[in-house]
Amino acid sequence: MRAMPRRPVLLVLLAALLLAAATLGVFAPPELPRAALEPVPAPPASPDPPAPPIRTSTVTLRAGDTLTAVLTRLGFARRASNDVVAALRASGADLRRLRPRDTLEVTWTLDGEPAAVRWEPSPWLGFAAVATDAGWEVRRGETRPDVRVEAVGGEVQRSLFEAIEALGESPQLVVELVEIFSSDFDFTADTRAGDRFRLLVEKRYAGEQFVDYGQILVAQYRSDGRGLTGVAYQGGAGRVAYFDPDGRSLKKSFLKSPLEFTRITSGFTYARPHPILGGVRPHLAVDYAAPIGTPVRAVADGTILGAGWNGGNGIQVHLRHRSGYETEYNHLARLAAGVRAGARVSQRQVIGYVGSTGLSTGPHLDYRVAKDGRFVNPLGERFIPGEPLTGAEHGRFVKEARTLVRRLEDASPF
Repeated sequence: MRAMPRRPVLLVLLAALLLAAATLGVFAPPELPRAALEPVPAPPASPDPPAPPIRTSTVTLRAGDTLTAVLTRLGFARRASNDVVAALRASGADLRRLRPRDTLEVTWTLDGEPAAVRWEPSPWLGFAAVATDAGWEVRRGETRPDVRVEAVGGEVQRSLFEAIEALGESPQLVVELVEIFSSDFDFTADTRAGDRFRLLVEKRYAGEQFVDYGQILVAQYRSDGRGLTGVAYQGGAGRVAYFDPDGRSLKKSFLKSPLEFTRITSGFTYARPHPILGGVRPHLAVDYAAPIGTPVRAVADGTILGAGWNGGNGIQVHLRHRSGYETEYNHLARLAAGVRAGARVSQRQVIGYVGSTGLSTGPHLDYRVAKDGRFVNPLGERFIPGEPLTGAEHGRFVKEARTLVRRLEDASPF
């Protein structure tokens, strides 16, 4: 029999010896330093210095406060106060608009250093004066008001004020409504339970928060079968005035009342028992009860014929107007500044304040109107109408007025 070759057996033995040697580390490579085998981490980044801790407080302005005075009172150094004021003014902040009950938000570091002063003169405008290494820098923020046109309507039960407030609206709206019809309707004498009103008015919002009113676009008032409509129109001069739907101005030459809100205690009559002198005497005036100090307005443009004490009339203002009219305002507490004989006055200008001087039993205004030297009833007199719109302006207004009135009637039907 042939013998098997021995080379394969030797190779197998050699491989086994090499494997054992490797296991025992005889042929292991020299160990490398550990740092050479692991990745070297990047050096740590320098952390931002921590923001200094702060505290914030809010202060409410008092009557007579200036920004400098408030900041100084809070602990600002005089120079810092002046620097804040100067920076705000340079950024366009009108510090004359600071009012009592405005608030300032002041931020300080815990080291007691002022860091920021914030003031919002309106919901749509704010200023923040921030302390920096270079001095005080002002950041100004502005947003546009969200103007929405809404209908407001209601019925008078006890007073127009209560009716408006019952709708959740501001008394400011009452004042503006009364002003529109001040030459055609005396809300003091003529307002009745059951009167109805409706307005189409701009309301201005900051987000969802109501802020104030814009323009009343159209107003209607119905009383005792009589209806009044006033539509706003901006003419070429940019001024807004109110007209009836046919383009006749609602601003007459005379107001219906010299007081905005009050009540009549005695009307025009030729036979009234006199409360002081006794007997039955003519009362050729209208008496308006009002608290002492209530402003009295000139009912029309005119010239002052007399201003001062006048016997039983007490302190009096006597005005001359065009077309033969004169008016008297009696029993005043005092005259307004600048009211003296010969001076000119304008319609709605305050000429004095309600009092109880002369032959008077209590605070009230005795108001008289004369036409060509003869006293007439102020509540029944038909005064000179205002100027109407004409030409192309009239046509443009009538078209706009119809659209606005229809929109109001659809939104708030009577």
